[in-house]
Amino acid sequence: MCPDESIALRDMKFGTQDSIRNRTFCSKMVRLSIFRLAETLLKEVAAASTPAVDSALQRLPPLPSPRDLLKLYKIRAQRHLSQNFLLDFRLNNKIVTKTGNIQNCYVCEVGPGPGNITRSILQNGAKHVIVIEKDRRFLPSLELLADASGGRMKIILADIMDIDLENILPRTLACEWKMLPPPLFIIGNLPFNISTPLIIKWLRHCSKHTGPFIHGRTRLTLTFQKEVALRMIADADSESRSRLSIMCQYLCNVKHLFNIPGTAFFPKPEVDVAVVKFTPRIRPLIDQPFELVEKVVSTIFHHRQKFCRYGIVNLFPPNRPQLVEEMINKSKVNPEKRSFNLEMEEFRALCNAYNDICQNNKGIFEYNYLIHKKKYSMFDEEDEHDSPQTDVNVESGLEDHKM
Repeated sequence: MCPDESIALRDMKFGTQDSIRNRTFCSKMVRLSIFRLAETLLKEVAAASTPAVDSALQRLPPLPSPRDLLKLYKIRAQRHLSQNFLLDFRLNNKIVTKTGNIQNCYVCEVGPGPGNITRSILQNGAKHVIVIEKDRRFLPSLELLADASGGRMKIILADIMDIDLENILPRTLACEWKMLPPPLFIIGNLPFNISTPLIIKWLRHCSKHTGPFIHGRTRLTLTFQKEVALRMIADADSESRSRLSIMCQYLCNVKHLFNIPGTAFFPKPEVDVAVVKFTPRIRPLIDQPFELVEKVVSTIFHHRQKFCRYGIVNLFPPNRPQLVEEMINKSKVNPEKRSFNLEMEEFRALCNAYNDICQNNKGIFEYNYLIHKKKYSMFDEEDEHDSPQTDVNVESGLEDHKM
């Protein structure tokens, strides 16, 4: 270690006034020292090619703990970003090992934060790791990992909701959809505020074999609020059965891996967390366009506690009641079953029947009962405000009745 590094580290340890003024310089020295250590280790084993040496290349040199890095860079979780850090190495490693064998595979991690799960991904032998992080405050700690990874890690500073993974992941990884999944995994401890919109976005891509699924049946291992995860895996007749159950299960094999108590996170969230794995199906359980399935399922679950007939009615304009009966007859679904009691086969029958009706009746698919309801409600309000003569007549009629 050079004299400047020794002085910097000494000042950090004893808390002198110089260390307070030069904290940025000190953190750079720490990073430089670790980088040099990693570089030395790589040079010493670069000429060899035995399995033991290959394993050594995957191990990271000693690094500050994630908790120490958060303190060093004065990073606090931001509530508006739903940030909760999982600092327990055993749980981070469990997420990675439950994902599957990632050795010599590409891994894309979403929302790495200070790099807690990233370390486990690198240490479990990933060939290349791409991390996508929105919060630039984590850049120094991620760069520390990248320096120590021996060129196996790339950092992208971006919002995952806006980024196109299709152009980030190498096309050389692509496999045919009917073949085994590609050597590519997506892992993420997702912020609660984007978890559901993000999985819906990816399910849409999955149905069209675009985005991260242009390479094949890319596997996802993601965290969700436990309650949301239970909806994703819920079977028919379950109280947790919801729109999300159908949308996830008709496209993917969905597996609940394990739960993580809220107390394991910092700061502690008010709910527990579940880790869920998605493996795209070779053939979807409902062979209809994603938008059609989403519309039928969402409309029927809008009246969750009522008979599914109420949802079917809302798929059609009020002046076309015969189409409601046609859909019930075509699908052969009991209209007096509630939405959460319907099996996947029954939703498939409903979607197929609705598609047939849309094909034979122009403009039906474009009909949206929520807009229609709002539109006519607005017209009623305008009638009340714009027709004072009517109001007078109504009032006079009431007065006559009272008399």
